[in-house]
Amino acid sequence: MNKRMTTLLASAALAVLAYAPSAMADTVLKVSNWLPPSHPIVKDMLIPWGKQIEESTKGRVKVEILPSPLGPPPAQFDIAKDGLADISFSVHGYTPGRFTLTEIAELPFLSDKSEALSVAYWRVTEQMLARSNEHAGVKLLSVFTHGPGHIFNTKKPIKSLDDLKGMKMRVGGGIVNTIAKELDFVPVMQPSSKAYEILSTGVADGILFPHESVPFFKLEKVLKYGTLMPRGLYNTSFFLVMNQGKWDGLSAEDKDAVSKASGEAFARMSGKAWDAADKAGMDAMKAAGIQFETISPTFMTTVANKLSSLESEWIAKAKVKGVDGDAALKALRAEIGKETK
Repeated sequence: MNKRMTTLLASAALAVLAYAPSAMADTVLKVSNWLPPSHPIVKDMLIPWGKQIEESTKGRVKVEILPSPLGPPPAQFDIAKDGLADISFSVHGYTPGRFTLTEIAELPFLSDKSEALSVAYWRVTEQMLARSNEHAGVKLLSVFTHGPGHIFNTKKPIKSLDDLKGMKMRVGGGIVNTIAKELDFVPVMQPSSKAYEILSTGVADGILFPHESVPFFKLEKVLKYGTLMPRGLYNTSFFLVMNQGKWDGLSAEDKDAVSKASGEAFARMSGKAWDAADKAGMDAMKAAGIQFETISPTFMTTVANKLSSLESEWIAKAKVKGVDGDAALKALRAEIGKETK
């Protein structure tokens, strides 16, 4: 090889090194993922979040979403805690009894928008709930909720509690199980991936879901009726967590970059993504011919009265954890109000 060729190759190698971060210098954060790539959590939340981190760390930290699940949704917290993956996400309510304070964001009639509720939820978590250390063993990166949950079914319009009584409704866990008991319908605990199967075969008569999830799981093909609940009958609380050892191993500069992309910033981004997906979901359901009704004021009052004990019960459970639940709820509603002005 002549001297000129050697010089050119050396220059090319230096150029590649100048524009691509060294593989040895990178920290790769592996995310355990149990959802398809097209799901809003993956394409509109995790992927943009990972890109923000990579850009702000100049490539020192990369986020890799694993192509296949390392375990079912209820196992995700421990997957991160035990270091099987660096980061995981899931629904708090998938592991009944493990989390208590997170139910604050699942209570009825909080917000019509995921963005407002998710941002408020993170603020109250950071300021008031985190001290209880319910996420012990991991680094809590963020919390968020999907959009407000409504009632959908295959049988008939739901115009009163009598219409709902005894119906078999798929639920996803958390405080919605208590809602089922109070409203006298039968909860069917199944993962969302089984929703089409149980609805199409009659195992369940309906489902409690946000707008987004109905067309995502192709349920507009089997559902016929929707009952819209102002500010939502319920919400679902999610966590985003990192293995504590992996977090501790980051440099101070990289910790700062991850923190800036997480917390309230991630809650806001996820809320916006859910709200956009809910709008698209409603459009798809209308196009499919699902018949919608907004709950009447009388029906709303009846439901609210039936569910009035949920807040006092949560406040009592928060007290056991050393948290002033009444103050936390007031703070949550105040923050939601700020975000919806």
